[in-house]
Amino acid sequence: MVEEMEYFRPKNFKESLCYLGKLKGKATLIAGGTIVIPDMRTKILTPKTLVDISYMKDISYIKEEKKTIRIGGLSTISELASSNIIEKYAPILSETARQFGNPLVRNKATIGGNLANASPAADTAVPLLVLKGTVVVARHEATPRLIALENFFVSPNRTVLKPGEMIKEIIFPKPGQHARMAYIKFGMRNAMAISIVSIGVLVDIEDGARNKVRIALGAVAPRPVRAYRTETKLSENEVTTELIAECCEMVKREIEPMTDIRASAEYREWMTSLLLKRLLEQVLKGK
Repeated sequence: MVEEMEYFRPKNFKESLCYLGKLKGKATLIAGGTIVIPDMRTKILTPKTLVDISYMKDISYIKEEKKTIRIGGLSTISELASSNIIEKYAPILSETARQFGNPLVRNKATIGGNLANASPAADTAVPLLVLKGTVVVARHEATPRLIALENFFVSPNRTVLKPGEMIKEIIFPKPGQHARMAYIKFGMRNAMAISIVSIGVLVDIEDGARNKVRIALGAVAPRPVRAYRTETKLSENEVTTELIAECCEMVKREIEPMTDIRASAEYREWMTSLLLKRLLEQVLKGK
């Protein structure tokens, strides 16, 4: 049984920030409800005040600008999966969205909610990390903050969001025309399950030469992470079978996998190395 609570339904983004300002950080936001509702039913979450932002339309969009892509915080996962803009410039994000949950969940869940929940296995975090995503955070009567996604997550279910703040949009620069990218999600039963390991790789190609490698990983640390040392090794050296093998061992030292009901830490570490090898061969060697 859900306990009695206050309920507010703002008409637009500006009004929602007013509510959050007046409530002084004591409100719980709900959009798609794919996380909040189950947590309320199991008493993990017992909010006294609920602010329902699901009816707002002004921060639900996917826009192409000259050098950037902008995604409103209330854009649903299904909208990402079907967007021609995302498919053209960020196919890694399209692929992630298609593997997210099931059709019902994809139609409800929002990209802002997925990031704000800060699960170590947050699906959209991995592709957005390799895309160099930035989170635009707003607060009533304050200048919006721009936070690089790599600095947004703190620990499981914790972000740098302050009381009264909410995600307005996510922006990322358009990858180069010849950028290569790939994503893999490994779950217990199938790709749509909560991931045991997820990995995204992006390689910028300029004038036929490899310029920069970016690697992001989910479900193998207290938060989604970039593998900076492994990226540097790959970016600065000639790609060989030996280098890929060395980097797949190196990445093990950049993660902090945990043991839970889905997998042991040792299994996650082994799968990270194995799956990264597959992705690197795909994007670096065209296999």
